[in-house]
Amino acid sequence: MRRSPSSRTPAPNCGRQGSRAVTEPGAPTAEGVRAALEDAASADERAKIERRMTDARTEVIGVRMGTVFDIAKANSRMPLTEVDRLLDSDAYEMRMVAVSILDFQARMKGVDRAALYELWMRRLDRIDTWDYIDRSAPRVVGLYLLDHPRDVLFELARSDDRWHRRTAITAAFSIIRARDLDDPLALCEILADDPEHLVQTNVGVALREIGRVDPGRLEEFLARRGDDLSAHARRTARTALI
Repeated sequence: MRRSPSSRTPAPNCGRQGSRAVTEPGAPTAEGVRAALEDAASADERAKIERRMTDARTEVIGVRMGTVFDIAKANSRMPLTEVDRLLDSDAYEMRMVAVSILDFQARMKGVDRAALYELWMRRLDRIDTWDYIDRSAPRVVGLYLLDHPRDVLFELARSDDRWHRRTAITAAFSIIRARDLDDPLALCEILADDPEHLVQTNVGVALREIGRVDPGRLEEFLARRGDDLSAHARRTARTALI
């Protein structure tokens, strides 16, 4: 489904608050997640995670990722009002649980994909690490946009914020899997010479997946823009042609 690119800047508050204001009795809560994370924390794990944190404002509880994902899965039916509260937290693991819950819900049958998407986009300022984006953008954003206008991806791809640009190309993974290549290739055109390594890595992944669907279109893209890609992105893309 070809969508017209737009040059507008994405609004930071582009979603609705569609979830219920009151949490039903017995429903998972942000406080319950915090307690579970603290119970699973260790000083050794906290030190490991802190070594790779680049933002001094981010709190690290100290929970291994496998356990974080288990806690998210156990709370996967959390109301979106509570997921929103998780995203308010400065704790790295709390927000990882939040985006993981959104990802789990995006896989569920009969889910309100618009509500998930709109919460994710409204809280884009809190989804500010590569792993938050990779964990959730393909299903929460990408699946919703399979049958909705995709101007937002082009807005994000032109943003000054590297996490917005990574979101644009990462959300496109689900569109590529649906064998819909026009918009993902247009995003790769915009991002081919992006200066950020963390954007280039996922441009390379997107191109590789495009090549697995249609090798000819990848070859044509690389012939025109291959020299603009980082060496890492170029190598990743070319693995589809081996």
